[in-house]
Amino acid sequence: MGDGLRITRADPRCDEARALVAELDAYLGTLYSPEDNHLVPVEELAGPGAVFLLALDGDRAVGCGAIRLYDGYAELKRMYVRPEMRGRHVALRLLQRLEEEALALGQPLVRLETGPQQKEAVALYERQGFTRCERFGDYPSCGGSLFMGKRLHAPA
Repeated sequence: MGDGLRITRADPRCDEARALVAELDAYLGTLYSPEDNHLVPVEELAGPGAVFLLALDGDRAVGCGAIRLYDGYAELKRMYVRPEMRGRHVALRLLQRLEEEALALGQPLVRLETGPQQKEAVALYERQGFTRCERFGDYPSCGGSLFMGKRLHAPA
């Protein structure tokens, strides 16, 4: 990867984004039952209340992530890094950029829903200051979700 990694805003309906989201959906389908998978279609991430990012290694899309804006917070959605790129800080860079986007859009609180089977993702979020929180939004009350949040602070 070297220093060729770029994080850029993208239309989540583009072919590269759709391919990454399809890989993520397939992966999540191996971990959780359909009722424990809360998958947001890419079309819902294309509007003015969302930001979608692609991580590019050269010309190749290797990861993605998004935020959706709500009253009082931004929700982290669709974080995914291709398996061969894991361990190279791609997810960390996506997360940091999404936090910057949330702050720039006036949302100092970021929340997320994930599952207990995604141990690496949970560990990343915890290392970056996310803590467990109560259920939010319209997620069903089920045992298959972990809810986390983080209060952001503008750089000094």
